[in-house]
Amino acid sequence: MNFSIYWSEEKRRSFSFGTGRPNEVSEAKAKAKAKAKALDSNMLNNFWLSTHKRVYNMSWLQIILEVDASRVEEISEALFSIGALSVTFADAEDEPLYEPPLNTMPLWQHTRVVGLFDSSVDSSQLLSQLKTILAEPLPAYQFQKLEDQVWTRLWMEDFHPMQFGQRLWICPSWQEPPDAQAINIFLDPGLAFGTGTHETTALCLEWLDKYGDFSGKTLIDYGCGSGILAIAALKLGATHVWAVDNDPQALLATLENAKKNEVETAISPVLPEDLPKQLKVDGLLANILAGPLINLASTLTGYLNIYAPLVLSGILKEQSSDVIAAYKPYLKITEIVERDSWMRIVGEKSD
Repeated sequence: MNFSIYWSEEKRRSFSFGTGRPNEVSEAKAKAKAKAKALDSNMLNNFWLSTHKRVYNMSWLQIILEVDASRVEEISEALFSIGALSVTFADAEDEPLYEPPLNTMPLWQHTRVVGLFDSSVDSSQLLSQLKTILAEPLPAYQFQKLEDQVWTRLWMEDFHPMQFGQRLWICPSWQEPPDAQAINIFLDPGLAFGTGTHETTALCLEWLDKYGDFSGKTLIDYGCGSGILAIAALKLGATHVWAVDNDPQALLATLENAKKNEVETAISPVLPEDLPKQLKVDGLLANILAGPLINLASTLTGYLNIYAPLVLSGILKEQSSDVIAAYKPYLKITEIVERDSWMRIVGEKSD
């Protein structure tokens, strides 16, 4: 998992990388900014001029630094202050991150920080500036030249139509569906999670296909992301779907994708707190994470009509027993499916 940051100076000043809350400037950060201001102003202006001209540039310079998590914010701020066009974080080792707390941005203990600069930037000058700004010695680093490519074309080549079950296809909008008679969902990769490439989404899509006819039924897609599950349910005959997510960007993506698939009049993208409290539906899919699923057991099952199915995903194999235990008071568990250590758990609302 990578985090690419493309922020204005104003937004960088108001955001704390480690917490996702308004920033309280640390002592180290204040020192770094003070040193940055002390640099030759003409030199910095040249960096920012190159930033503004980057649209037409065909190559880039990357500096890659291996740092401890405690120094990520300091290094990032320093890179931005000398004109980095973006800063990307990546795992420097093989350390998985599972279920971060809400509104936090977890970091690996050993993180690779990559600063992207215009190719006209002089690497020796960049190093000199970094050393001036940073309170501690510069960590291990390397430079790389990154030749520009037709990135959009490369991205499009990596996303192909995918089949789920017997009838469902997820197709990028720029390609003809392989089967025009199938139920085709047009979806392009975007900011919101969910294109069918992850096991948890695939497990839910396959359940929808297997369930059959949703004619006349209403559903909730809880943790809708791109809206892929809600749109699939509508194309399989559902009359209305409430698409729920705590990320406003996901709700916008869901509505945009619903329009692309001509089902926007039958979908209601809403924040969790805006879901009608007395709502009862004929089915619910929740592809989120085990922790929230456990905490939401009584809430999610409370939206179901008697005998309505509940599909849970986003669950690792070792977490499945805890999830099942949380839902057993409300459901009859009818199916447990595993794929590559990810689980789909299906239950039926008890009377």
